[in-house]
Amino acid sequence: MSAAFQSEGQWQWESATAGAVAGFATVAAMHPLDVVRTRFQVNDGRVFNLPTYKNTAHAVFTIARIEGLRGLYAGFFPAVLGSTVSWGLYFFLYSRAKQRYSKNREEKLSPGLHLASAAEAGALVGLCTNPIWLVKTRLQLQTPLHQTQPYSGLYDALRTILKEEGWSALYRGIVPGLFLQVSHGAIQFTAYEELRKFVVDFKSKKSEKTPESADKLLVDYAILGASSKLAAILLSYPFQVGIHFSGQRPGNDGIPRYMDTWHVVKETARFEGFRGFYKGITPNLLKNVPAASITFVVYENVLKLLKLARRND
Repeated sequence: MSAAFQSEGQWQWESATAGAVAGFATVAAMHPLDVVRTRFQVNDGRVFNLPTYKNTAHAVFTIARIEGLRGLYAGFFPAVLGSTVSWGLYFFLYSRAKQRYSKNREEKLSPGLHLASAAEAGALVGLCTNPIWLVKTRLQLQTPLHQTQPYSGLYDALRTILKEEGWSALYRGIVPGLFLQVSHGAIQFTAYEELRKFVVDFKSKKSEKTPESADKLLVDYAILGASSKLAAILLSYPFQVGIHFSGQRPGNDGIPRYMDTWHVVKETARFEGFRGFYKGITPNLLKNVPAASITFVVYENVLKLLKLARRND
């Protein structure tokens, strides 16, 4: 095995490890807002097993008062598992795609190739992790008002879904899920890479006169992560609403509220209009914009530590 091949392989696994650590840190910090976002998205006024929340703060206090800390962290384990696997796999596949599209490691990719790399990684991650996200959504939607026997956790949810609904149920919402993974990731990572390239070029010229401190670099990563995430959320948010509607558990009669993705789109447009596709965007922004800052700050620093450890070996 050549030294160059070994180096490329190590770099990709370092990206995967840094991505996994970043994913875990993000979920641990921001999960309660994810619960609120999910409940807002599926509450169309026709669901009777979800309380009505006035706004994000009211939702957080209501869940804490009625369901306790457990309610705010409903679906935490599948969220941690899904985020850790997703980010680790995403960064690994994204770095491989970038390496494949570039003729050599020193060549900078165009925005179009960054877009293609991110879209490719997003599609593969979506196919691998959809069952985890489906379980997370269902656990987050369980409340004391729930009419069906609640799932006790990840394993019980998977076992019950397979028993009652079959394998195909684990891939409910896969169409909007793939659209979300591809479009969201492509927008976010292309924006991040292009902004990062601009900042690095600008800072490299500036650092010839004044060396850049580590604290300033952390601020740069945080701003870049937040900016790229904001663009991705605003452009791809309706797909998230489609996923969470599609992933709801059937009622006691065993009949799903929505037959497929197109049914979700028609019913949402019919009863709620354009605003229905952006329900829950406030807690989503409150969660994901700072979460993206955490993700990329952790990712860049873990990657730097891994590279430093490799050089010292």
